[in-house]
Amino acid sequence: MPAKYRNIFLFIGVTAIVIMLLSFDMSWADLCKNIRRAGIWFPAVVALWLPIYMMNAWAWRIIICDGSSVPISFWRVLKYTISGYALNYVTPVGLLGGEPYRIMELTPYVGKAKAASSVILYAMMHIFSHFWFWLFGVVVFFIRYWHEMSWALALLFAIVCLFCLAGIYFFLMGYKKGLAMRTLRMFGHLPWVGKKFRSLAEQHAEGLEKVDQQIADLHRQRRSTFYLSLGLEFLARLMGCLEIQFILFIFTPDVSFWDCVLMQAFISLFANLFFFIPMQMGTREGGLAIVTDGMHMHGAYGVLTGLITRLRELIWTSVGLLLIRVGNKK
Repeated sequence: MPAKYRNIFLFIGVTAIVIMLLSFDMSWADLCKNIRRAGIWFPAVVALWLPIYMMNAWAWRIIICDGSSVPISFWRVLKYTISGYALNYVTPVGLLGGEPYRIMELTPYVGKAKAASSVILYAMMHIFSHFWFWLFGVVVFFIRYWHEMSWALALLFAIVCLFCLAGIYFFLMGYKKGLAMRTLRMFGHLPWVGKKFRSLAEQHAEGLEKVDQQIADLHRQRRSTFYLSLGLEFLARLMGCLEIQFILFIFTPDVSFWDCVLMQAFISLFANLFFFIPMQMGTREGGLAIVTDGMHMHGAYGVLTGLITRLRELIWTSVGLLLIRVGNKK
């Protein structure tokens, strides 16, 4: 990738972090006090995300290689994974930052068509695993708390379950028949912007059909690659639940991992419903407030969980932005 494009991505990310720090609704003294209160669990939360990102990178590299030899190492894929997620955190509508960056970095190794299809496939897999994780959270809640479930709560979880099943069906159809062209055609029916999407579909029809063919081939002909990548992404979601458990250990040693799965599933669903907000500012805190109240936890649990999670994001986002400029081949 030309250096000027890396500089643009870096500038966008640094600007977003500066805005985030300036809008932090807590003094530095209080911030340091809460970090000291967290003790060993704060570095444990930060370190936890290295194996999570490694699982994400592994899932993506499986799609890139697809059983063949590709001249790109796992560590370079890990670098692009962390930097891509950093850009997703700081740009509106999430995928507008990280995915173009990954395509541009990967193109010299595998070509533009393969780079675009592998990035799209991995993004689909990442989102697809979220639907399975949310559905898994519904099942866990029903098994653990079915005897306490009111009619209103049962209706809410039924809606969530239908939403997850609809999302899974949509992605399965996308994997069977391709998703790129179908998505553009679907957006083509939107008011005001539909004409623009229809024009894009016409201009890039040949390239989009190639991407759709590769998407369909992954699901139809290379099932082992598909399910291994999906399994790694799902396990990464489960490993992310340890973050909440580590933070709650600050207050009490009696923390159930399965309750942390429920909290993470609800917070993730709540945050992704507002995917267009950079760094999910306020959405995670709102989801935490609802979850801690619904599970009859002290309000301080949600406050400290949101704070430490936000600090962890800032640290890894900074690392990802630094990696944009470090270790690049000419």
